[in-house]
Amino acid sequence: MKIFAKIRFYYGAATISFIAAGIMIPLLLIFPKRKSNILHYWNKSIIFFLGGKVVSHGTRDNSVDMFVANHQGIIDIVSLEADSNTNMRWVAKKQLFDAPWFGYLLKLPKMIEVDRENKAGLIKLLRDAKETKNSNENRVIAIFPEGTRTDKQELLKFKGGTKIVAEKLELTIQPIVITNSKKLLNEHNKTAYSATVHITYLEPFKVSKANKNWYDELRHTMQECIDNEYNEHKRER
Repeated sequence: MKIFAKIRFYYGAATISFIAAGIMIPLLLIFPKRKSNILHYWNKSIIFFLGGKVVSHGTRDNSVDMFVANHQGIIDIVSLEADSNTNMRWVAKKQLFDAPWFGYLLKLPKMIEVDRENKAGLIKLLRDAKETKNSNENRVIAIFPEGTRTDKQELLKFKGGTKIVAEKLELTIQPIVITNSKKLLNEHNKTAYSATVHITYLEPFKVSKANKNWYDELRHTMQECIDNEYNEHKRER
């Protein structure tokens, strides 16, 4: 059965690549004002072609300034885009923007580029986040505070950039926990299965500088949800 899972992984990777490069990027070039609809529809199609589905728990609040989610792999992004037609502005590292051809998937919808190797990267992130908050486009910043993918159950230590930006701009945040996404497509061991990705929308809150521990409390709340998902439903993150 493992060989089937391996074959399915490469089919899934090829499907994502084809839809992203062959369909989504050309459509974003032709219809720049419909970027949110394009991303929503075709990411939903990716989930379908991979033999998966998305089930959400709680309510996504599109009035917040920032979504903060845990991160296992590409399916996290696909699932969040597929679950609701929200005009999200993803924060991604510079290397992804520089990727040949696929970088357009970030450049065309004007996602936020972060150069982690440059000290000015945080200043740019702060400027772009402020621009997004004050814009009339109703975009929600989406970020993975761990800063990288992981196949572990325990959340990695959250990077400081998210905390600084959220405090400086006094953002309203909605935490999001994603589980079972790596079963649908696991980039760590290169396997794939039919699976349901579960997205849990936790209670939004406004960042207060008066609460010095809010960032640790955020991580604790998300970890608690991850642990409950596994203990009660055996859904890994």
